[in-house]
Amino acid sequence: MSDRRRGKLARLLVDYSTQVQPGEWVGILGDFTSLPILRDIYQAVLQAGGQPSLFIDDEAMLRSLLRHGSDEQIAWVDPSRKLYTEEADVYIRVRAPENTRAQTNISAARMQALRAAQSELLQMRLQRAARGEFRWVGTLFPTQAGAQEANMSFEEYEDFVYGACFCEAEDPAAEWRKLSAMQQQKVDYLAGKRHIALRGPHIDLELRIDERRFINSDGKRNMPSGEIFTGPVEDSVNGWVCFSYPAIVGGRAVSGIELKFERGKVVAASAEQNADLLQAQLDTDAGARYLGEFAIGTNFGITQFTGSILYDEKIGGTVHMAIGMGYPETGSRNTSAVHWDMICDMRQDSEILVDGELFYRNGEFVV
Repeated sequence: MSDRRRGKLARLLVDYSTQVQPGEWVGILGDFTSLPILRDIYQAVLQAGGQPSLFIDDEAMLRSLLRHGSDEQIAWVDPSRKLYTEEADVYIRVRAPENTRAQTNISAARMQALRAAQSELLQMRLQRAARGEFRWVGTLFPTQAGAQEANMSFEEYEDFVYGACFCEAEDPAAEWRKLSAMQQQKVDYLAGKRHIALRGPHIDLELRIDERRFINSDGKRNMPSGEIFTGPVEDSVNGWVCFSYPAIVGGRAVSGIELKFERGKVVAASAEQNADLLQAQLDTDAGARYLGEFAIGTNFGITQFTGSILYDEKIGGTVHMAIGMGYPETGSRNTSAVHWDMICDMRQDSEILVDGELFYRNGEFVV
């Protein structure tokens, strides 16, 4: 059962998410623990006529770099990855954590230095994607560590992962096309709107979206997906929000985050746990104190918090926001080495108003 669903997921990534065409240069990037599905993806790329390149990452090697590498080594950008990011056609990324707490004792400053050094590649990938030159998708392969983080047995977690990707269905791509059509209706409604207000027990926030574009995230960039998102006007965010779930960075959970915004900027921030990491993220660069993303989660097949942002930000009935880097295709102008998502539950006594009209109440669209 698991192998059949794994093969479906591989083909979904190649044929639906990135639509690999004959002759295209396709990078397959994965943790070594994801080797079974990397083999399936490699074969699917060959069947589609693509030219695959394989890149393998390893948690232990990354920890060695963070603990023992010099400042120069942390700042170094692998020229092979840079060449690939500049010239390839497709990027398929598979993460498969062995230990979700592997970087717990690594200093926040070291992790931020590495993230800042690699931001050149992230910027290039996002800019090329916005121009339609580079198609990409990221996913997670089920591991024991992921199951433990989600408080599930491994078998339950496999069911959860493949179910969230619609790989239990006879035709997973058809299910994603249905979700895409629903989300496109909301995106079309939001086109040309100017102002969004969010009210609820965890949030009292306003932002502008004039001249910004909402994106229909329907499994083409993330697998699974299920969200619509944009980049708020940078200086327009005002109010406060208390995020409902821990935000994970480098294997460390920052819980009880509350942010206050004035003219777009985070002017006050607190957390119940790992507040030092929150401050380190905000202090990374000037753009880290502004929102690069505002999104509404629509995947009601994801019903619980798992500790993995790939799934958690899509939970139906939630919104999420990311400090830092915005996606250029939304019209966002915010640049940063950080893109850090945080989730707020909107399923109780909460609403979203668009240009003064009710758009969303208690986790459901009303338009």
